[in-house]
Amino acid sequence: MPRPYQEYLQEILIDEATLQKRIAELGQQISRDYAGKTDLLLICILKGGVLFLTDLMRHIDIPHHIDFMAVSSYGAQARQSSGAVRIEMDLHTDIANRHLLIVEDIIDSGHTLSYILRTLEARQPADVKICTLLSKRERREIDIKVDYIGFEIPNKFVFGYGLDLDEYYRNLPFIGVVRAEAYATKSEDA
Repeated sequence: MPRPYQEYLQEILIDEATLQKRIAELGQQISRDYAGKTDLLLICILKGGVLFLTDLMRHIDIPHHIDFMAVSSYGAQARQSSGAVRIEMDLHTDIANRHLLIVEDIIDSGHTLSYILRTLEARQPADVKICTLLSKRERREIDIKVDYIGFEIPNKFVFGYGLDLDEYYRNLPFIGVVRAEAYATKSEDA
């Protein structure tokens, strides 16, 4: 049984009101940038991007479709990418000549997103842009052009608002920083 999230929480990095205000701003900007384009497809990267997609699309006031991809690049340790990326669930939509907007929860090293970009661009869309809620620029190993960024954050282990801590706490309405010592002792309690 998981412990209450408060036991893992060091601090709230981004509170609910700040998140929602920024997401509304992103939705308005995307609406302006894609005005007149009727073939916009939002591609949510599962699982972490679901909450962000849901709130973001409420603020996009132009017609659009949504689809989902699930990719994996994390090994046994959830905090560190294994470097090997694999598609666990692919799109159900033909993306040729479509305007794609990838909706991601967090970008750190850039390896996963680089793989996704290569995969999607091979299918000949009209264009591909990226919208991420969180960006850890100091962890970037691959230079990726991110078109819409919610927040630049420091290199801290975060959870909440779609981001999990061992598949728990995605439902939290804020982004919190994990208290390292509490997470390190978590497995000892199992």
